[in-house]
Amino acid sequence: MLPDNTSSPNNWVLRGAIARSVGIVAVALGFVIGMYGLDDPTSPWLPTALGLLVSGLVAQGYGLYCSIKRRLNS
Repeated sequence: MLPDNTSSPNNWVLRGAIARSVGIVAVALGFVIGMYGLDDPTSPWLPTALGLLVSGLVAQGYGLYCSIKRRLNS
């Protein structure tokens, strides 16, 4: 069985970088798709855009958590 290295500082850095990258992309896509959703409010694009915006903000929050956790562990 392989050892679990989830508490190493490098993992927190990598997790934070991935979370921030995913968050930036999700928020950007949410705004772009939201423009299409505002043109036709009955289309499914507006709820999709709102979901992407929320997901992006949650990912950014997790990136912040990883940064704080990394600072506290070092």
